[in-house]
Order: sequence, then C-alpha cells, then structure tokens
Amino acid sequence: METVLNELNRKHSELEVCITEVQKAFTLLKNSYRQGGKVLLCGNGGSASDCEHIVGELMKGFFLKRPIDTSFKQKLFEAFPEDGDYLSRHLQGALPAISLVSHSAMITAFANDVAADMIFAQQVFGYGNKEDVLIGLSTSGNSANVVHALQVARAKGMKTIGLTGSKGGVMAPLCDVLIAVPFESTPDIQEHHILIYHALCLMLEKEFFEE
Repeated sequence: METVLNELNRKHSELEVCITEVQKAFTLLKNSYRQGGKVLLCGNGGSASDCEHIVGELMKGFFLKRPIDTSFKQKLFEAFPEDGDYLSRHLQGALPAISLVSHSAMITAFANDVAADMIFAQQVFGYGNKEDVLIGLSTSGNSANVVHALQVARAKGMKTIGLTGSKGGVMAPLCDVLIAVPFESTPDIQEHHILIYHALCLMLEKEFFEE
C-alpha cells in the first residue's frame, strides 16, 4: 500500500493533501471486503462514467492475475466435466462492486414515477447492507441524487466515501471519508479522481490477490 501511495505522491505532488484520506478509504474498503461486503457507486455525467470504470477495475484483473480458488475450480470440474477446464481458466477473482448508474429501466421508471433525485437512494435502500460501502462521486459535492444516496446509506449503517472537488459541498458531513481534490474546475477534478481511484483499486488488488 505504501508503495502505491508514495508513487501517487511522487508523480502528482498536488495530491499530497489527499494521501491520508486515500489511505483511510483503502482501509474502509478493505475491511468491508473482509466482512463479505460490496461496493456501491453513484455519480452523474463524467462521474457516472467513473463509477463504471471503478467497477471494471474491481470486478476483474487490473494489474495482477486473479486465479479462482482451488475449491471452486473443483466444483466446476465436478458439475461440468466437459467445460470445467474452460470455465476455471476464464474466471477471475472479483471484488464485488455495483454501479448504480447502469440500471436504465429502474432509473427511468423511478425518476418518472416517483422522484428523479431519489434514483440512487432507492437502489442503496434495496441493495445496501451494513457491511457495504457507498462511494459517491460529485465534482461539486452538491449533487442531490448522490446526497440522498449517502443519507440512506448512513441510515442503513453503511460506510460512505465521497470524491469531490476542493469545497466538499453538502456531501462532506455525510462521508466517513471525504477525498476532496484541491481543484475547482470539473475537468481538473475528474482527471484527479481517476488517479485516486486507480490507486485505490491497485491497493485493493494487491491486498486480496498478490501472492
């Protein structure tokens, strides 16, 4: 972990002010996964794309190979003798993560029938357990649908992580860990969010899959 954070700080010294919070976020996520939890993510626009990106790094190999455990391999071979080898060679270890921006039918129905600013909150209510973590991304820190999702997560006893710009916004008091990058323009904020969540994903992969 220290190597990843040191490298992040060396390459991008402007993020030095965020290193402690990144470390806290890693610990929070690590503990959640150790307890059998999962990660839920929400955001709008470019931040919605970031949610999808993060899921892609957590649910499959990032830098490391992630062979599945021997006991599950054996189950595949026993249940499907002809396909067991193919299945076991083409599955990878996963860190469970769900992007709440992806469920278009549910989102559009709820926005149309109930309330557009509750589309993520409803999913947190439906999916979230106390072992889980919600990551909310908002460059302003004020996105109403992300704020409401964080409120529901806190009420359910979930841990919460926020990625915002320098001001933190309304999200700040709702986050167990707030990573507020020291920028105010949306492009600058989003560019640095990528650096941070790549570091987090890499540290998690090393924690759970490095031999």
